[in-house]
Amino acid sequence: MKYERKTILLLLLLLFLWVLQREYQFSTKKLQKIYQCWSVDTQAEELKLSDWFFSNAPMNATTNWSAPVVWHGTYRELELENYYANHKITVGLTVFAVGRYIEYYLYNFMLSADKHFMVGQKVIIYVLIDDFSKMPWLELSPLRTIKVFEIKREKRWQDVSMMRMKTISEHVVDHIQYEVDFLFCMDVDQVFLQKYGLETLGESVAQLHSHWYKANPTEMPYERNQLSEAYIPIGKGDFYYHAAVFGGTPVQVLRIARECLRGIMKDKKNNIEAVWHDESHLNKYFFLHKPTKLLSPEYCWDFYKERNSDIKAIKLYWAVKNYRTLRMTDNSLTVP
Repeated sequence: MKYERKTILLLLLLLFLWVLQREYQFSTKKLQKIYQCWSVDTQAEELKLSDWFFSNAPMNATTNWSAPVVWHGTYRELELENYYANHKITVGLTVFAVGRYIEYYLYNFMLSADKHFMVGQKVIIYVLIDDFSKMPWLELSPLRTIKVFEIKREKRWQDVSMMRMKTISEHVVDHIQYEVDFLFCMDVDQVFLQKYGLETLGESVAQLHSHWYKANPTEMPYERNQLSEAYIPIGKGDFYYHAAVFGGTPVQVLRIARECLRGIMKDKKNNIEAVWHDESHLNKYFFLHKPTKLLSPEYCWDFYKERNSDIKAIKLYWAVKNYRTLRMTDNSLTVP
């Protein structure tokens, strides 16, 4: 009897391990497939940089690790359209809308995205919102889908900013990885102004900050606290990246979000808060893991900054911000 009981327990344990192993293989299968299809070597075989990109453009068009910096006029739009016409893709766009940011920004963001973001491509917009009742109604163009998910409310705007990395990683693992080929993560307080197209797609995409794209690394507002996981030593660094826009393949976005979240949570455990919150951790990530494509400030411009001859065509811009109103405490909730 004792032998039979042990045998049954052993069989149950083996069955549990088999189910667990099968579930793990299923959840990672597509991520591995996407990574293999869109690794640097494979992408180069399918669509060479020289096929669509003018690397000899007058502005700083490539990095010292040979990643393209996309400016207006540095790409062949027709070549990209012809290529992706034969390689059907779906592009995802996540946007966070919480507290007063919903009423101030969400409708205009979605309306402008419907008009300018990835025109002619299949797009899924993932709206992550803390109050379903405030979700605006919007009739989208063909090939566009909206998926709305309720997220947890945070008491401080800094925590909303930082914990979005946790939310992104959870949604990529749960469903986004099975639904899109590329994914952008954007702040809601922005407006699309011109076509935001195929030239922005890449394995790992970073956005140059419009205030700091000409600055020397010693001047950039990196985290300088040596105890922080976001720390970058003075004199080190390549560019200062804006957390309002980042993207890539789902597997790369998952890696970005998870690594930033790891740093944020370790800092929290040590009572440390990086100077620019999740943006500081994003800059640390791209310092260690160079992006494969950079977007010029034309793709996230601040109209309060004096425009210069570098800026030919503004694709996306910062909406007017009133932080005094947006971040005020209402009952127990502080909105970002």
